[in-house]
Amino acid sequence: MTTIQCRQCPRLSSFLDEVKAEHPDYFCQPVPAFGDPKPKLLIIGLAPGKHGANRSGRPFTGDYAGIVLYKSLHALGAASAPESLAVDDGLILKGVRITNAVKCLPPQNKVTADEIKTCNHFLQAELDDLPADCRLLVLGRVAHQGLMRAWGLKQNTYPFGHGAQHQLPNGRILFCSYHCSRYNIQTRRLSEAMLQQVLSQALA
Repeated sequence: MTTIQCRQCPRLSSFLDEVKAEHPDYFCQPVPAFGDPKPKLLIIGLAPGKHGANRSGRPFTGDYAGIVLYKSLHALGAASAPESLAVDDGLILKGVRITNAVKCLPPQNKVTADEIKTCNHFLQAELDDLPADCRLLVLGRVAHQGLMRAWGLKQNTYPFGHGAQHQLPNGRILFCSYHCSRYNIQTRRLSEAMLQQVLSQALA
């Protein structure tokens, strides 16, 4: 089964059907990864946003979080343009690939532990396909949980925290950042400068 065909989570599948009925032009399927097929950095987010990736079919495309992320990547020379507008906009990521821990839009942007677990084999497959020197950046705790589960690691051994860095048993380097959501930016938990600093370290 490919990612895009998956309907293993009843709650998520049902919600996608509801949103598709409301917005027939929306993608409303599991959203595949986007970017360099052999990246130097894999960025892992939470899940598609209703009017962002779930609409466009590309991670972090069409919502506030994507505006912040792609602007930062472009500023660091890792994206060919400062905005990700649509799957056919010609945007190219340089040495970077973006995915999500959970591939489907969840109600209220909240996934369950079972949904993280069910979707995890897709993330595992993506991780297995990475070049040996590829670094990892998790945006938020859900992404961190998904990565820890995929590699059978204990979260308290490699704790999440903004700016945290860990060398994992397989030799890969993990970077952590708060998610670049509208809420985190507006409450100043995260600033664009803070995100760019972590990204620049991960891309170094």
